[in-house]
Amino acid sequence: MSEPGTYDLFVIGGGINGAGIARDAAGRGLSVLLCEKDDLAQGTSSRSGKLIHGGLRYLEYYEFRLVREALIEREVLLRSAPHIIWPMRFVLPHNPADRPAWLVRLGLFLYDHLGGRERLPGTRTLDLRTAPEGAPIKTSYRKAFEYSDCWVDDARLVVLSALDAEQRGARVLTRTACTSIRRRGELWQVEMTDAGTGARTEARARCVVNTAGPWVNDMIGRVAGLSSRRSVRLVKGSHIVVPKFWEGRQAYLVQNPDKRVIFINPYQNDLALIGTTDIPYEGRPEDVAADADEIVYLMRSVNRYFKQQLSEADIIQSFSGVRPLYDDNAENPSAVTRDYIFELDAANGEAPLLSVFGGKITTFRKLSEHALERLKSFFPKIGPAWTAGAHLPGGDMANADFDQFLGELRACYRWLPADLLKHYARLYGTRTHALIDGATSLDELGTGFSRLFREREARFLIETEWARTAEDLLERRTKHGLHMSEAEKRAFGGWLKGQQAAA
Repeated sequence: MSEPGTYDLFVIGGGINGAGIARDAAGRGLSVLLCEKDDLAQGTSSRSGKLIHGGLRYLEYYEFRLVREALIEREVLLRSAPHIIWPMRFVLPHNPADRPAWLVRLGLFLYDHLGGRERLPGTRTLDLRTAPEGAPIKTSYRKAFEYSDCWVDDARLVVLSALDAEQRGARVLTRTACTSIRRRGELWQVEMTDAGTGARTEARARCVVNTAGPWVNDMIGRVAGLSSRRSVRLVKGSHIVVPKFWEGRQAYLVQNPDKRVIFINPYQNDLALIGTTDIPYEGRPEDVAADADEIVYLMRSVNRYFKQQLSEADIIQSFSGVRPLYDDNAENPSAVTRDYIFELDAANGEAPLLSVFGGKITTFRKLSEHALERLKSFFPKIGPAWTAGAHLPGGDMANADFDQFLGELRACYRWLPADLLKHYARLYGTRTHALIDGATSLDELGTGFSRLFREREARFLIETEWARTAEDLLERRTKHGLHMSEAEKRAFGGWLKGQQAAA
């Protein structure tokens, strides 16, 4: 067992909340150790609907504070990471059988004005009989409302937050399980186990932050030996990926008779991402998968509105995630709050344990800020809040203008194919220069595993972003796996095994 070190904060969980808190704390001058039992964003944080949004439907549940906070964050995050977050227009065909037009208009009016919208255009009404956005919609729907929200590459948001934390001094350990945390007076004694080697490591910490998501109560009870009066409610959300079946960059939002809404979003240029469901879940979070009923439900939702009818043969991929929502005892899973709650255990001057229940990807930065505010009294020399005006790695573009940045990048690397350059710009932003690292031809970027995936990128991800497995590289750090043949995936897997054997 290795020699222990002492940290201000020990963060359990490498999802969006853990990475966000580690980043914020490191930037305030605290020493931080983050421990994740799998890969970063391997659970819920890479299986979201991939939206930075206020949550239009939450207005029906009077979640005005949450919606306002999320809408404000939408603008903050758009400025901080314009390479992985960008505006998207959503077309909501009106069906009088679901919600009356006046209610939809009122909701969109509040949505436009609650959060101090600055960069995004407001709502407009469309005549689906004449507007190009109406072309794929069944002729029985005549009117739609179009509003703004933002797209996000969710897994990259997590990785870049962790990367920023590391660059500010945090230590990030992936595939390292926290197996024990026990109080020793004013410190926590922490034990971690490397998933690959079984090696055990000890550390000490002045404070533990539990952002284990679906496993938050497990960490409190099994590992810390405590109990909590709060709990998370596990709600499964499933998505399907199909070929894109409409022209244009707009997304669609359709209503169902059960009052749920389904997003139909452009994805990876020529695909569509459709979701999500809201199903109570009681199994192991790591075993979650989309079931047949959910897939039928999603296809039926789309087919209710669109001329082109989907079938199971169209499905390229399905995935499911478990949302660890704070349990507010709501009967309807869709009505369970998406807000977050903190529980601080620090009785009699003992070392504090802060557990995080709930939250959503849009408000991760604000959640992190609030978490550090709760811990301020334990760290009197902690620095001020800073993330509202900061960029995530690669996001430091003039005026947060991605198109302008892409033009500048083209001038630098005229030899790169346009689609490959845009791929680099989208995933890595200004870090593209570090990835290319002096190369002047495609050959110098190494072996090509597919049209847009070359050896240089794989090495860059392994060296700088904790990527180890083919799944890390093809599914979370990138989405190359969606565009590669089985033969190409096997060839890449062979190359990766060869690299690991030689290391």
